[in-house]
Order: sequence, then structure tokens, then C-alpha cells
Amino acid sequence: PRLLCQTKRWACVSSCGACCYLKADERDDLDDWLSDEDRALYESMVGADGWCKHFDQTERLCTIYDDRPAFCRVTVDNFNKMYGTTEDTFDSFCTSCCREHISDVYGTSSVEMGHFNREIARLRRRARDDAAAGE
Repeated sequence: PRLLCQTKRWACVSSCGACCYLKADERDDLDDWLSDEDRALYESMVGADGWCKHFDQTERLCTIYDDRPAFCRVTVDNFNKMYGTTEDTFDSFCTSCCREHISDVYGTSSVEMGHFNREIARLRRRARDDAAAGE
């Protein structure tokens, strides 16, 4: 799988889409991090099966990726506004969220979890090697 985005210690792995499972009744904290307007948009995106209407389940890709809402964009600034993460906590927060979503949607022993864990391990090795080299 290719990477959709990455930082030094976290990456979004293509062909996953676990975060695109939006079933609102399984996310009881939506009001904590979405404005009323964003909550309405979020709910309008949820299909009958709980998946985002813009997630192509066959290709496992977002059909509006370049135009997706801010709450779908994993950035330090967006996550600071929504969850209070900082640049220092962003990678670990994202890794934890991804593992939780992948586990809930596909299972802890899934191919998706394996891809994600391998990529995180690779990034951590690279960060460790860069630190040892003084970069």
C-alpha cells in the first residue's frame, strides 16, 4: 500500500479507510469536537451501512479526497482544534486512533492492521536512525 500522508512517526496507509466508517451512534463524542454545522455535514455523509457516502468500498478510496471536509483532514492544526493535540502529541494520538479504528472495523489481526503496524515500525526505525545520525 502507498501512503496518503505521513509524519516522522505516523502514516495514513492507502486501502484502509477505517476512519471512513462514520456510524454516529458508535461515536458518542461527536459533539465534543464538531461544531453544529460540522455535525450536520458529518451526519449527511453517513450512508445506511455506516460508511461515508464518499468512500468507495470497492477501491477503498475517498471519492472527494481533495475536497473532503476539515474534520476528515489529519493535520496538526485540525487535530489541535478538534482534540487539543499538540505537535508533540500528534503522532502518538493519530497512531492510537488508527489502531482503535482499524481494530473496530477490520479486527486486530487484519491485513489492514498488519500494513499499518509495519509502516509505523518502519517510520519509528527511520526516526531512531535519523536521531542517532544527528539529523
